[in-house]
Amino acid sequence: MTDLAKLPVTVITGFLGSGKTTLITHLMQNPGGKRLAVVVNEFGDVGVDGEILKGCAIPDCPAENIMELANGCICCTVADDFIPTIEALMALDPRPEHILIETSGLALPKPLLKAFDWPDIRSKITVDGVIALADAEAVASGRFAPDVAKVDAQRLADDSLDHETPLSEVFEDQISCADIILLTKPDLAGPEGVAKAKEIIAAEAPRPLPVIEVAEGAVDPRVILGLEAAAEDDMDARPSHHDDHDDHEHDDFESIVVDIPEVSAPADLVARIEDLAKSQNILRVKGYASVAGKPMRLLVQAVGARVRHQYDRPWKADEARQGRLVVIAEHDDIHPEAIRAVLGVATEAAE
Repeated sequence: MTDLAKLPVTVITGFLGSGKTTLITHLMQNPGGKRLAVVVNEFGDVGVDGEILKGCAIPDCPAENIMELANGCICCTVADDFIPTIEALMALDPRPEHILIETSGLALPKPLLKAFDWPDIRSKITVDGVIALADAEAVASGRFAPDVAKVDAQRLADDSLDHETPLSEVFEDQISCADIILLTKPDLAGPEGVAKAKEIIAAEAPRPLPVIEVAEGAVDPRVILGLEAAAEDDMDARPSHHDDHDDHEHDDFESIVVDIPEVSAPADLVARIEDLAKSQNILRVKGYASVAGKPMRLLVQAVGARVRHQYDRPWKADEARQGRLVVIAEHDDIHPEAIRAVLGVATEAAE
């Protein structure tokens, strides 16, 4: 790549828990001969995904090529955070040949595309493509369908309200902005669920889009990198619920960070998170835990009541064995004390 060539950027979007970090991990480990760099934009102040990716760093994508932006809104901090981050990556030696941007699961991708029109970077980078991930089981089960009764109740309380439910709008905006849809976790949905998910996506997409089934993020990089979409010049073909105003959908969501006590076994924590999802209507939980008698740190990720966990690395000699979870839900469903109680924090403190 010459210094005059625009650096291609792929935006990877998708709702909470759809598999974005898993996909990027696969691309880092199978870069197709490209030198990659990664920008991770997380919802909330505590980053989990960036640390996971840095733990998977390889020569073609070393840890210094992975940068984190917290608080879930690149487009709100273009001048202060986003542009300096892109410029820092472009100044690396050797220079990356492709940048991957993982958006927050609650982010609207179109405002991010508008950021690429800033004069400071427009002549230097181009949006090679927007890849949207969709959890097949979640889509098929109607998790992102508008809750008509809830919207009607909100409109009775506020006659200026003109939108659907926050979940449905985020999902629709992510689909509408995409060049390719990756349908993840097809094994959990089964053939009928996959077919239903594809039908729902086709109905939401503003134009025909390729939909590719992907398990554990395994996709040939040639399929999603090198699209040359120049998405920053193709904004009209990517409609958004928010084209006429500048509000940001993540205002409808909130996160809290919970420091949790050591657990006796992974199953105990899994049961608590499952209870939390059912009793508190939690969307996403991710973080780490300390398990009694185990030298390894437990990585925990949950989408609703579906919990996955694995030991990811040994605890470092100079770090406290402190468990920490990020809990994300719609604004009205965040009740910090109730969440802490279910996770055992209040009980431990009382004892």
